[in-house]
Amino acid sequence: MTAWHIRVDDLTGEPTRALIALHLAGMHATSPPESTHALDADALQQHGITFWSAWEDERIAGVIALKRLDDERGELKSMRVADAFLGRGVGRMLLRHVIDHARDVGLTSLWLETGTPDEFVPAQRLYESEGFVRCAPFAPYVDDPFSVFFTRVL
Repeated sequence: MTAWHIRVDDLTGEPTRALIALHLAGMHATSPPESTHALDADALQQHGITFWSAWEDERIAGVIALKRLDDERGELKSMRVADAFLGRGVGRMLLRHVIDHARDVGLTSLWLETGTPDEFVPAQRLYESEGFVRCAPFAPYVDDPFSVFFTRVL
């Protein structure tokens, strides 16, 4: 059985920065610039964002961030699984980790924006299987054919 380790990550390590760069490249390849809402490594270090990475031994398996919107709501940001780990449950593990953390810090709901192109369908299915439901755009987002929005009450 694989021994996974999820840790708060300061985004200074090369494996983390490389996975974020890969994530951004993928977002820009599938959506026009005005519809790409992924944050780069520097933006993910701003106040109010907690960033985690998942590891198998010394190999980064995935990343996820939680941006605090206010005292009750949080937004999932920059969720990405490394290609070598796709299909191994890393995304679900990270998502559940953040859901548990959000509850622990008193948030009552989570929100997210993801893409509509075919490449995003697995992520949409994951969110739906974990209790997220589609919703209207939430601030600062607007209706966009390249975006779909989800929320979940905790």
